[in-house]
Amino acid sequence: MNVIVHLIDGTYELFRHFYGLRRFTGGKERQFGAVVGVLNTVLQMIGDGATHLGVATDHVIESFRNELWSGYKTGDGIDPALLTQFEPLEDALRAMGISVWAMTELEADDALASAATIAAQDSRVEKICIWTPDKDLAQCVRQDRIVQIDRRSKAIRDADGVRAKFGVNPELIPDYLALVGDTADGYPGIPGIGPKGAAALLTRYGAIELFPSQVLGDRQRLALSFKVLATLRTDAKLFANVNELEWRGPTAGFSAACERLDAPDLFARVTRAARVI
Repeated sequence: MNVIVHLIDGTYELFRHFYGLRRFTGGKERQFGAVVGVLNTVLQMIGDGATHLGVATDHVIESFRNELWSGYKTGDGIDPALLTQFEPLEDALRAMGISVWAMTELEADDALASAATIAAQDSRVEKICIWTPDKDLAQCVRQDRIVQIDRRSKAIRDADGVRAKFGVNPELIPDYLALVGDTADGYPGIPGIGPKGAAALLTRYGAIELFPSQVLGDRQRLALSFKVLATLRTDAKLFANVNELEWRGPTAGFSAACERLDAPDLFARVTRAARVI
């Protein structure tokens, strides 16, 4: 049996649907409209043939990285109407029968990296697709077996794709981000080093730890601290076997979940999808 595992960035999907709906409704979207949007996306993936799925969310926006860098991203400034949809999303996905990893100390990206690591150890797994545009997940890509998919651009990025986009191998993405910074995550990188310069340095010397002392000088310690922020954790024990990710249909509580979301049509469509698996 050849298995394709789909790992979904639930935080990104919730943001995507929330602001997508807002553009169309002028701020008059349903209370749980973004939640329903994410569920529809997952259902569409099932309809397209996905059998093994897991969704990671940032149940708490802050993580251990906030203790390492004071400027690291927080939940400040996130629309309260969006924040209140995280827990309903997690509950609804579980009721739908989808594996959910709601992260607190770690981030959703760490969960995706950990899930990819666990799944890759199973010889039955032919491919692992990580559905997120976040550039830090590029470090998880391995040849064409673990790939990153950007739903908006429809780009599928394997190791060659990572090298073409960033100029470095996937394993060096934490070093690359440490040098150029990541505004989305809230750390600035090393002043004066842009994407091309970072790629050139890493191609020449390898990881930051291998840089000659004169390359960064007294900034090397700062670069290494940023690398810690950029390096995703792969040790979260999310599941023991990929069989746990196989979708077998909704739970008995899914009907009530759809009522809470004011989405009765979703219940009917998910039920129909379950009949054909």
